[in-house]
Amino acid sequence: MNWKKNAIAAGFGLFRATRLHRLAGDLFRGRGVILTFHRVRPAQGKAFAPNAMLEITPAFFDAILTRLRENGLALVSLDEAMYRLVSSQGGPFAALTFDDGFRDCRDHILPILESHDAPGAFYIAPGLIDRSARLWWVELEEAIRRLDQIELDFEGARLALPSKSDEEKGAAYERVYQMLRGGSEERLLASVAELCAKAEIDPRDIVEANCLGWDELRELASHDLVTIGAHSMTHARLSGLQVEAARKEMSDSRARLEREFGQACRHLAFPYGDAGSAGPREFALAAETGFATAVTTRPGMIFPEHAGHRFALPRLSANGLWQDLATFDVLLSGAPFALWNGGRRLNVG
Repeated sequence: MNWKKNAIAAGFGLFRATRLHRLAGDLFRGRGVILTFHRVRPAQGKAFAPNAMLEITPAFFDAILTRLRENGLALVSLDEAMYRLVSSQGGPFAALTFDDGFRDCRDHILPILESHDAPGAFYIAPGLIDRSARLWWVELEEAIRRLDQIELDFEGARLALPSKSDEEKGAAYERVYQMLRGGSEERLLASVAELCAKAEIDPRDIVEANCLGWDELRELASHDLVTIGAHSMTHARLSGLQVEAARKEMSDSRARLEREFGQACRHLAFPYGDAGSAGPREFALAAETGFATAVTTRPGMIFPEHAGHRFALPRLSANGLWQDLATFDVLLSGAPFALWNGGRRLNVG
């Protein structure tokens, strides 16, 4: 997908060079923004890093929070953000959200939130905390890192890819990822497990190394700045499940988190969150299950019209491939999202 990365980079370059996003003023900024983060940790310095877009450094995270306030955005909790949206009271806002319960939440994210007195919402899939669910995209990266040849049977054909150099590993990851994401969740997990077995990797060890445990999460949840939200039970692609199974993923995760932490779980983040993973059916299920909001990974700012679509909220992703404030300013203007969404303020279909 280098072409996609290059196209996005060219787009950012055009905005920075022409300053078109500044000329637009507040036209595309909306009422506020919900930001999404996954990993916040020191740079790993690995040439083969296919999931690098999902992580930023603590220094850049700190700079983002400073820049948000410089742009006149109040750093608020999700509950306060929704109050401002629905009531039309209060000024522009930014809500910070963090997916998957990585150890970074305790080690790097919370100390920076404390230094800025900034609330954060942490979306948790209980299966990851139980070590019964899987970080399959991390498994895939680590398996390809260890293997010199990638071999898989897929839909009656044998896939064989070289995986010795970093360049070959990157190409192999992209090929396997795109192939598996287009199929069923069951097939995806089985294929990645097959590669893990060849690479002598235990998927449980991957989750253990990367995600917090229940005791650590209870300590995090007790902090005044922290809101705990649900991320389904097993981080499943909800659109690929039957309706009752999808509803159960949502309701069981909410019930488990409320039982573990003794507090209401009002907010949901759809796993993956793209249009192919969560759509109108999932939005309706989130409402039926009793959540107050649900967020996607569809890119966009929060506009007044989103008050009527609180279960299809867009987010701005802090992408690890572009860790500079000039690019972040372009995103924060909302102008790129106006282009990507074809001029629509809402993308909820």
